[in-house]
Amino acid sequence: MRPQIIPRISEAIQVHPILLDKSPNNSDPILEFQGVSKRYGQHLALADVNVAIRPGVTGLLGPNGSGKSTLIKAILGLVKIDTGSGQVLGYPWPLQTRTIRDQVGYLPEDDCYILGLQGIESVQMMARLSGIEKTEALRRAHEVLDFCDVGQERYRNVETYSTGMRQKLKFAQAIVHDPPMIILDEPTTGLDPAQREEFLDRIAALSNIHGKSVILSTHILHDVQQVCDSVVILANGRVRLADSLSNLQRPARAGLHLQVIDHADRLSRELNLLGFQSQPINAQSLQVWELSDRSRSEIWRASSQCGVLIQRMEESKTSLEQTFLEIVSGPQNANS
Repeated sequence: MRPQIIPRISEAIQVHPILLDKSPNNSDPILEFQGVSKRYGQHLALADVNVAIRPGVTGLLGPNGSGKSTLIKAILGLVKIDTGSGQVLGYPWPLQTRTIRDQVGYLPEDDCYILGLQGIESVQMMARLSGIEKTEALRRAHEVLDFCDVGQERYRNVETYSTGMRQKLKFAQAIVHDPPMIILDEPTTGLDPAQREEFLDRIAALSNIHGKSVILSTHILHDVQQVCDSVVILANGRVRLADSLSNLQRPARAGLHLQVIDHADRLSRELNLLGFQSQPINAQSLQVWELSDRSRSEIWRASSQCGVLIQRMEESKTSLEQTFLEIVSGPQNANS
């Protein structure tokens, strides 16, 4: 039986006893920033960022150059901000960034490994750098590599790894010290669809089962919809939106989304004759509004009368892609 990652690791949680006593409870934000700005020469990378992130999985979205990487590096104290303050995991930021780094697991976008080391040695080294004793570090390294589904490949040199294997290795390195907060920067880039789904399942397990808070920086909207509880969208260094995913996907008008075999336009015309407001999206789908308690049964009857077979009927949701594009292409996103 595969060992369980968190129960075993938490038995040795005395590694940072003082730090862990200050972990925030579930009702408090894990991160709060006020007035954070960072300029590189004439380029304003972060512009008066005000944001609060609560426990769970938060998607950090934004186009290239939006400030995502700078924000992540600022959280970790890897870049010095010009203005602003806040807290991360209950610690004053940026005054205690070294303390904060002890509590954060980080998976960078770029590869980070030492040539000549085996996978198991790489993960053990990360645990040792977190202050964990050598034998315990080795045990934890095996544990997290099991969690990341790395088998005998752990005994191969890391420079021989495929893209998928390197992503698993970086993930194991990020969580080996059992941090309460994990930052993942483009973790599924370069993975095939099956590998991506497996990776997202691990992220969900860390949050839902083991209570970890995750910041997922990505440009893949599917990943955000799959695992995130909330979303923060950056554009031109500013926070344009911060809200729960459920609120973002709630449409302005209540309605139904219908998936049909074909001829959505025919069903739409039939429904409009019955007093509904309906709009075909393409040949296989349409939106329906002006609903009542009897709407669903009337829609099924209309589909039978016009000979259009309904495959699926569900509550309408606003597309995250639509929201994202509206925010990053709107007039408020013009360069300052």
